[in-house]
Amino acid sequence: MPTQSQNPNFDITLKHHGGKLGVTGSCHELRIKHNGNNHGILIDCGLFQGRDAKDENGNERKLDIEFPIAHLKALILTHTHIDHIGRLPWLLAKGFKQPIYCTPATAKLVPLMLDDGLKLQLGLNRGQRERVLALIRKQIKPIPYNQWHRIKLTSTVKLPSSRSSSKSSSSSSPLKTRFSSLYLRFQPAGHILGSAYVEIKLPNNEIIVFSGDLGPSKTPLLPDPTPPKRADLLVIESTYGNKIHDSVETRSTRLQQIIERSLEDGGAIIIPAFSVGRTQELLFDIEHLIHHKKIDSKIPIILDSPLANKVTKQYRRFKKLWSKEATTKLNNHRHPLNFEQCIVIESHKEHMKIVNRLKSTAEPCIIVAASGMCAGGRVMNYLEALLPDKRTDIILAGYQAHGTLGRDLQNQEHQVWIDNQPIDVNAQIHTMSGYSAHADQSDLIKFVEGIEEGKREIVVVHGEREAREALEKILDATSC
Repeated sequence: MPTQSQNPNFDITLKHHGGKLGVTGSCHELRIKHNGNNHGILIDCGLFQGRDAKDENGNERKLDIEFPIAHLKALILTHTHIDHIGRLPWLLAKGFKQPIYCTPATAKLVPLMLDDGLKLQLGLNRGQRERVLALIRKQIKPIPYNQWHRIKLTSTVKLPSSRSSSKSSSSSSPLKTRFSSLYLRFQPAGHILGSAYVEIKLPNNEIIVFSGDLGPSKTPLLPDPTPPKRADLLVIESTYGNKIHDSVETRSTRLQQIIERSLEDGGAIIIPAFSVGRTQELLFDIEHLIHHKKIDSKIPIILDSPLANKVTKQYRRFKKLWSKEATTKLNNHRHPLNFEQCIVIESHKEHMKIVNRLKSTAEPCIIVAASGMCAGGRVMNYLEALLPDKRTDIILAGYQAHGTLGRDLQNQEHQVWIDNQPIDVNAQIHTMSGYSAHADQSDLIKFVEGIEEGKREIVVVHGEREAREALEKILDATSC
């Protein structure tokens, strides 16, 4: 998709190395050709998950970086979900030594999120993982929200030979270095802590915007994203481009109803949740229900994810990024992410002890555990043990990619496979779209309509075909 600028010595091309036709593996490149020299800016470098992790022949995708990187000047990270940062170690292994730009909160979360992947995917020990993470930390350059940062582009051009030269030729023409600059700026995206959409200002002052993943409106923990004033080219996600979420009020009511019904029947409530974003939203709402005495304050809330616990501490550290509602609770001496009934499980031994206990007793409790798509993590042991029990409730509170166990459960499969063993599903399965960290169709359209200038071209990415096409159709019809 070439986009020509008004400068004959300058043009741009948008290339997609992942996340164009699916919801995972986000990796986009802004290719800049200036005075005959190619420069590239990479936006995200994510892991393929679920169905996206297989090629057209059904084989597992290689994690190796298969596109050229010598011309890249920088990597920009929009946020720390693994489908946006998961291939970062492989990018560095190929020789990428340029700056990695992100917000300060994202800079703190990146090592936490990648540490698990390096352990599980590559089997690296603690020392090996730390060496990789130290290298990443060295290359990360945090930039606060709403602050322009310069990226210098260096071009080498041939000057015309002197007319007095008797041996004038292109090969003997003198060389000169010319400098130009891009500028980047992060703006809050409302998706997870530290998430941002990115504005890139070109040398001709045109603005290109990459949305990253936009958050929904009116969530209680993070403020809503505000659209940029100008976007000559907008690259926008479409995860829920064909869906409308439940409202925040509805999600809290539904959560309360599920918990109350489950308490009547006995049994556990299992909520598979992403360690960053979804877990904190759930804890926030559960604390609200307990505080207002809408559910029993004695019911154990089990946070069984060491990574989620570390991420939650970072949420508490960056309280200045919270919404007004969340800040008000803190000012009223409430602790929505650190309340008394929340029991944090650290060791694997303690984790297995609880799994075995619940399997034998079916006592009521609420379990929040990763991974959010039931594609690994401690939640798998809970599911294996408790899915056959009809008293169990499973709440799917986020997007479930094709090819994941979470998607199978969402599709109401009567039997699933865990560790190559068939598991009967007698549990009650609930899907709650109100907990999605992604903007829905109305929020996406509102974001685009809020852009006052530009919108010469809109590129829709990061969505399944039905979602992309639905959003594209509406945007074309409304001429946003």
